[in-house]
Amino acid sequence: MNIGFGFIGVAACLGLAALGSALGAGTAGMSAIGAWKKCFVQNKPAPFILVAFAGAPLTQTIYGFILMGILQTSGLSEWGKLGVGVFAGLAMGASALFQGKCAAYGADALGETGQGFGNYILVVGLIETVALFAMVFFMGVANA
Repeated sequence: MNIGFGFIGVAACLGLAALGSALGAGTAGMSAIGAWKKCFVQNKPAPFILVAFAGAPLTQTIYGFILMGILQTSGLSEWGKLGVGVFAGLAMGASALFQGKCAAYGADALGETGQGFGNYILVVGLIETVALFAMVFFMGVANA
């Protein structure tokens, strides 16, 4: 079995997206736990909806997995697969990381005020769009 640069790109696509998801979900999760703690200390109900913020960055791993599968069978050259895999993985990973950071602020604000969920999740969703665009546009490159 000959493993070349193309395989590195295929792996990087999923690996970098998953790394961003882990960092983003970890950041948002820590904030959700902190918000719940504040609620418990103040004898306020702890909103379970904060789980939505903690889990939001996980979808970028799915996007990386989808694109990884497409890259494996793509007609791109080895260097093409490497480029697409690395740059798509970086884009999706960065999206997940910053989505997690925004979700962390949203979780903190919602936990403290009990208000504004729609506003906060809208911002989290906008950042998700970056990963979706990256996946779709790079799918077009891979299938060209």
